[in-house]
Amino acid sequence: MANPEKVSAENPLHLSWHDSAWIPLLNRGNVLKYFSERSNSFYDSQCNNEIIKMQGLSLDHLTNMTGIEYTLLHCQEPILYIIRKQMRHSPTHVVSIADYYIIAGIVYQAPDIKSVVNSRLTSSLHHLDSAFSEAISYSRYHPSKGYWWQFNDDNKTEGKEKKTKKKKEEPGSLFQCRRVDQLLDNLTSKFPHKFYQVQPGGQPVPLQKDTSENADAKAERVNQQTSADATAKATTGALSGTSNTPGSITVKSSQSPAPSATQLRVKSEMSDNMKQPFEKRTKYV
Repeated sequence: MANPEKVSAENPLHLSWHDSAWIPLLNRGNVLKYFSERSNSFYDSQCNNEIIKMQGLSLDHLTNMTGIEYTLLHCQEPILYIIRKQMRHSPTHVVSIADYYIIAGIVYQAPDIKSVVNSRLTSSLHHLDSAFSEAISYSRYHPSKGYWWQFNDDNKTEGKEKKTKKKKEEPGSLFQCRRVDQLLDNLTSKFPHKFYQVQPGGQPVPLQKDTSENADAKAERVNQQTSADATAKATTGALSGTSNTPGSITVKSSQSPAPSATQLRVKSEMSDNMKQPFEKRTKYV
């Protein structure tokens, strides 16, 4: 396995440098001084800029010298600066060696065309190789059937299930438990439980209180039944010849007079509200 320090030394594209003390003060006039710090690994201390710096001369004297030099190529204050390293052979002939860009005070080496093309091709080949390897893993062959594709979605579904696992539910606090009990008590008082009463030989029937509409309906049915009974008795009396004309003999009936509508209504309410023995009750719902 290669040493990471050797790899970084061989490939400066993986390196960066910055000095936090200089970052707030960077501008067009001092960016070359910032780049020429001794701790900067991209700076060559044997360049012409270092000679001029030690002699206290201006940068205009670089055109009269030969050798490696650094110059400010582009500036977009306060965020971007581009510095070029070049070899000067004459005042009019220079050869570019490398470019460096400074973004937010951090120095990087700009990749050359060869490095960019090589990186993109390597990345494309890696993805193509991964795609072909995955496609081959799904191919199947049998002498009687030939070739076919078999895609297994079990691995994908298992991965999704692991991601969508529910978190453990934390128990409620004491305040939440008391609050829930209070709400349940209020609901129970507003909407009491309905009890069911078992009738002999029948299905359990819920007990319901007579409302005003149910009472009126029962009274109307009682009145209809009373009028029907009276009509039937009158018809029976006419057929038997017991009339109330003078000289006729009145036959007293042994039956008791018909109850009134109010009495029938009271009896029906009492019969509905009567409770049967405890053994015949069932549990409430």
